[in-house]
Amino acid sequence: MSETNQSIGAALRDARIAKGYTLDDLQQATKIQKRYLIAIEDEQFSDLPGDFYVRAFIKQYADTVGLDGQALLDQYNDQLPSTKTQEYVDRVNDDNPSRRSAQHTENERMSNLRRRVPIVIGVLVVIVVLVGIWLASTNRAQQQHSSQVETSSVSVSGSSESTSSKAVSSSSKASSKPANKVAFSQVSTTGTDTTFTMKNAPAKKTLTLSSDQSAWSSVNVNGTSVWQGTLQSGSQHKVALASDATSVTINMGNAPATTVTVNGHKLPAAKASSSATTTESSSTDGTTDTTSASSSSTTNQVQNITIQFK
Repeated sequence: MSETNQSIGAALRDARIAKGYTLDDLQQATKIQKRYLIAIEDEQFSDLPGDFYVRAFIKQYADTVGLDGQALLDQYNDQLPSTKTQEYVDRVNDDNPSRRSAQHTENERMSNLRRRVPIVIGVLVVIVVLVGIWLASTNRAQQQHSSQVETSSVSVSGSSESTSSKAVSSSSKASSKPANKVAFSQVSTTGTDTTFTMKNAPAKKTLTLSSDQSAWSSVNVNGTSVWQGTLQSGSQHKVALASDATSVTINMGNAPATTVTVNGHKLPAAKASSSATTTESSSTDGTTDTTSASSSSTTNQVQNITIQFK
């Protein structure tokens, strides 16, 4: 029992009147229907929607009129009906606007989450499928590459064995053949223009011009001029030829004094073409003597030498 003879309904009514609230004012402040407020003051708790509303309405009533709602519930605990905890909480939330709003917000959040779950699952499934396809294609490509490497290895191994057997069988013949040597051969001579071929020319070629007298020279590679100048007596000049060079032309102003070498291989002197000369002389007896002779012209001072690489 409570420590005072005053009932809980009377205590709440007195506190309301002391605050100057009417039942209508209290209804507006608490959002509790007026008939429930009257039932609480008359302690007719059975008129409330259920036992779970009793404590909630009493506490809200007490807090609104300036009393300690929880202390009041504890003080008159034996006068109040017992409640079911979860049902009590649910109903209080339903009747309390602020709590109802919070509950509504929470429900909306959970509803949105439930709607998004299938979408998230669908996205994850698509990602897993794409990753699986990528892994499968990568694995297939690696297997194909490994197969090609193994096939190439077998082919190379077979070719090596075949080549090795051929090399062994023909080693005696190969040893008897002379090694390929660099060789110059004169192709043609027209006036001051002479063409040579250089057989078995190396890929990297260096042209060297040297002179024992003052001599002007120029060098053209594949038809493009790459150098020209005057060599002093006892000097030389080197020109590195590109690997794709197919020909080089040397214009020499003092050919007899100029020496041409390619990678240390000396270019032979150009051979002049032979010509037949006929001379006539008158003898004292009035007859004419004709003499034919074969002679070679001397080396021209100016020469254009072209070397074709084979």
